Amino acid sequence: MPRRCDIWRIGIVPASIETIVARGGIDGLDTLWMPEEPDFSFLADPFGLWRDGVLHIFAEHYDYRDRHGRIVCLRFDAALHPIDRQEVLSEAWHLSYPCVFEADGEIWMLPEAHRSGTLTLYRAGDFPHRWAPASHIVLDGGAVDATPFRHEGRWWLAYASARDRRSRQADLRLAFADRLEGPWTAHPGNPIRSDLAGGRPGGTPFVLDDKLNLPVQDGTGTYGAAIRILTFDRLDPAVARTSIGAPISAPADAGRYREGLHTLSACGAVTLVDVKRVDRTGRGWLIDLRRRLRAG
Repeated sequence: MPRRCDIWRIGIVPASIETIVARGGIDGLDTLWMPEEPDFSFLADPFGLWRDGVLHIFAEHYDYRDRHGRIVCLRFDAALHPIDRQEVLSEAWHLSYPCVFEADGEIWMLPEAHRSGTLTLYRAGDFPHRWAPASHIVLDGGAVDATPFRHEGRWWLAYASARDRRSRQADLRLAFADRLEGPWTAHPGNPIRSDLAGGRPGGTPFVLDDKLNLPVQDGTGTYGAAIRILTFDRLDPAVARTSIGAPISAPADAGRYREGLHTLSACGAVTLVDVKRVDRTGRGWLIDLRRRLRAG
């Protein structure tokens, strides 16, 4: 039962992901922080997409009262004024990390759902409100925070292993395919990294100085302590060679939410982040006890 509860908060940084990485962080960039959620609930894992001049932010909504993640969409106009908010995807299992992207004339979502026993790729119907399963991606075991990207004519998928608690934070694996729906082939070098300081994906891949980069989570000390940038010095179906950068931590203007940062998500001229505080009051233990008694 939790005696410490991580509480996350989303921010919109008015700078591109390339700018943030080049300057080494987001301090001084006048981040727009989302309002705090009610006690012991939060929004985390933001991914964004601009459509018809509207910024759509997809995020996990989590409440410690039921410990069940659902995907919500928050919409903002071009001046980043809020328009509305709606739950857009809920399943019988926990959902988070709603990686949203455009490809092949469609809009897709690949949320974290390893507790379901599979990895489901969703296609948008009536965007952003309706999503339908398009395919199940078969990999070498369960996948955590799977992140798709294109590289040299192939689809690639970066993900952490769901095998055990340490693997979920430390073991970075890769798979590749000719088509988004698969079939997918596990990289022969898996896991290509096994390191708490940068093994679990934490945002959108991007190219900087002609090299592919992937935000990964630094889980040393605490879950989601910071983001590091993993650079692929070589990536092909035979070899994956990487180097890793310094931590990017929560900025000073995050206030009490400075105990972690575990998403760095590119969205054109803005970048989406989440930062955390830790509740140490013990109230989380009581909330979880009541939940278990109700489930009884």
